[in-house]
Parts: sequence; C-alpha cells; structure tokens
Amino acid sequence: MRRHALVAATAALTLLTGALVVTATEPAEGAVPPPPSGWNLVWADDFNGPANTLPAASNWIIDTGHGYPGGPGNWGTGEIQNYTSSIQNLSLDGSGNLRITPLRDGAGNWTSARIETQKSDFKAPDNGVLRIEARIQMPNVTGNAALGYWPAFWALGQPYRGNYWNWPGIGEFDIMENVNGINAVWGVLHCGVNPGGPCNETTGIGANRACPGSSCQSAFHTYRFEWDRSVSPNQLRWYVDGTQFHSVSQNQLDAGTWNNMTSHAGYFLLLNVAVGGAFPDALGGPTPRAETVPGRPLVADYVAVWSRGGGTTPPPTDPPPGGGGGDAYSSLQAEGFQGQSGVTVEATTDAGGGQNIAAIANGDWTLYRGINFGSSPARQFAARVASGAAGGVSGLVEVRLDNRANAPIGSFAVGNTGGWQSWRTVPANISGVTGTHDVYLTFTSGQPADFVNVNWFTFGH
Repeated sequence: MRRHALVAATAALTLLTGALVVTATEPAEGAVPPPPSGWNLVWADDFNGPANTLPAASNWIIDTGHGYPGGPGNWGTGEIQNYTSSIQNLSLDGSGNLRITPLRDGAGNWTSARIETQKSDFKAPDNGVLRIEARIQMPNVTGNAALGYWPAFWALGQPYRGNYWNWPGIGEFDIMENVNGINAVWGVLHCGVNPGGPCNETTGIGANRACPGSSCQSAFHTYRFEWDRSVSPNQLRWYVDGTQFHSVSQNQLDAGTWNNMTSHAGYFLLLNVAVGGAFPDALGGPTPRAETVPGRPLVADYVAVWSRGGGTTPPPTDPPPGGGGGDAYSSLQAEGFQGQSGVTVEATTDAGGGQNIAAIANGDWTLYRGINFGSSPARQFAARVASGAAGGVSGLVEVRLDNRANAPIGSFAVGNTGGWQSWRTVPANISGVTGTHDVYLTFTSGQPADFVNVNWFTFGH
C-alpha cells in the first residue's frame, strides 16, 4: 500500500501481457467458511451486525486523519483523502458485509476509511503455514470515473506501530491492491530499505493478474496470502480465487532482510480505500480528477486467518462420538458429544454435510471430553451456528471447562441468521487455556424458545 511512483512501468507492462449478535437474513454464501482441511482458525470477522454501525471495536482500530501522529504525512504515499470514523465512510450493511466508501464534498475534499486489526501478532508458526484471506468486491467503478481509487487489503509488521519510520524493513504484504478501476489484483512484498534495496523500493516485489471470471470490480473474489515456514527455503504466496499468481522465496533476499521482516512479533491486517497518491498517479495520474465519481464502496464479506502445522499440539482430529479426546484447534463436530441435555441431532445442509445439533434452548448443554489445547494458550473460540429464531429471541453460546458450574471462559450472542440452516461462523475471545480439559458448550437465553443450531466449533491462538 505504501508504493510510490516507480511502480508504473513494470506494473503496467505486466498488466498488458477482501460480542457479536447475528441479525443478518442473507444466506451464508459469503460467511467465514469452515477451516479448510488441516487448518486451524486463528482469527476471523464475519462483519455481521446491524446496518449503519461501525465494525467491532474488539477487532478493529479505526485510523483517522492524514497520517499517524508523528508519522509521514499523507500516510507516506501521497494519498489525499481524510480518513474518518463516520458511518458515511465506514459501516456494516446489515447483510454481513463491511463497506468502505470514499466521498467528496462540494469543495472537492475527499474522505474515506481505513481500519486495522487490534491483533498484531499474525505469524506463521515454526515449521507451519499462515493463511490470510478475505472475500472482497472492489469499488464497482471503471474508466475515468475510477481515476484515483486505491482499495487495498494488506498487512504491516507489528514494530511499525508507534514508530512509523521503520518501513519497509519491518515488512509489508499487500494481499490485494488495485488502482483506477483496472481489472487486476496486485500482490506485493515490501522489505529492506527505501529507496532501492532487495525489494526495489518503493515499488516492491510484485505481480498482478486479471480477476478470474467476472471482473474485480463487478463481483466478489477471494484474495489469499500464505506465509510458509514448512518448506526450505520459506515461501510467500499470493492467490486470487484459489489461483496462485505471485510468490517470493526466502533465497531471493539476503538473510538480514528476511530476518528483519519475519523475526518480530508478527503482523496486523488493514483494509482501506485511499484516493490519489503515487500508485494511481503512476498508472493514470495525476489523480483524482473532476470526472472521478465518489461513493463507490469496497465491500468486504469476511476476513479470516488460519494456520497449519507447527507447534506442539497433535495433528487435527475430530472427537470420536462417544469416545472423547480431540485437538482443540481442529473442527470439533458438535454432534460428537459425550454427554448432553436438551439437544437433538439432525442432518445439515452446511458445506461438508454431516449432522448438526438442534432444538437448543436455555439451559441445554453438550460435553466434549479430553480436548487438548496444548502448551500455547488458546484465546479464540468460533462456532458454526444457524438460527431461525423468532424476532426478539436470542441467546448466548458459552464455553465452560471441566464442570458446568464453572464460569464461562468466553461466549457470543446469536439471534436469527435467516433460517435454521443458514450458517454463520461467529468468533469470540476466551480466557487463555492450555492443557487438556473437558469442554462444555452451554446455552443461555432469556426466552424459553429454541434459539440456535450448532454444526462445529474450534479454538485458536
């Protein structure tokens, strides 16, 4: 995202040859998907919530103004907009999406929005892989009307927080970048020193391609980045709709540069739509122009982070029905309980098929014995839920350890999701847990009616 004017030539030549109450009624088509086979959920946001509200403060920091306090002006890129926390620029749409909308006032001043995750330690585990993904529709505007639009989904090294002058040494992964409404996604690595250096700053090491099928602007596409420490040399990989289009190998950089961007605490994620600046200017500048049309949003359906391999926990397994045992970081099937009260089991239409637990109301519970959390504390919980509860009916999905009388270590609220088979993945924070425990899911509501179904659940770091 911090690329400058030197990006123009190679990019252009290459081109020519992404506590919650669930109230949405849309189908779960773009909800956070279940963890892919062999992957563990680390963190996710499904952007569920009432229309015209801000994204969850527990997940996101809203950046405002023309730069970080004490940092480079115009965010170091020459972009001209003022970032705000106004729901005119940044809001949930009530259908499970986040919208970032650039606007222009009568005097020609542009506003937009930029958010970054509270969590700043996203990092591939030792001998494992980190997977960062978002399902996004870029601003639906092309041609001269799009000149100056600069949407991005990206990651910055944690040491940048509070310093703001150590870029690009701390590393930057641009997972999805686009400018001027061009039907292309750019993936870029920034590293080393500026200008020049091993990443050819301020351009970075990048590649781009057209979005598969429908254009980037006219439809949702899935943008993914993988940091792979399970292979030697390590690799960084970029994907759109599952198709890899860029990679950087550890042996392309000197050891010091690679170490500087990978040995710190990790990365935080960002979503924004800038207006003007070095990158759009390089391909169509100067931008924006009088014909640039405001009001076309970036729409993000979900952001999710998974990991695979590494650590000391056993490989992912589902708890066998009746037998107990299982890895906390796998997809734990809700119907695989070893004890229950009040629930039934039914066939599910959710992805992957199988069964879910149903008819869940206040006071019901399920038990899963001997769940192994390993030696690194789990701090996240997520469950795949659906609800056809009547208006005003909602409740809590709670996690308790070892005894149902113990206080919950975490919970989330859920209401109607659009139907008893309209599935959503809902995350929550939990108190840090290590070791092996009996896990109870308990269900609490102020109404006697059934309020939720559960297909699977999992934990993350």
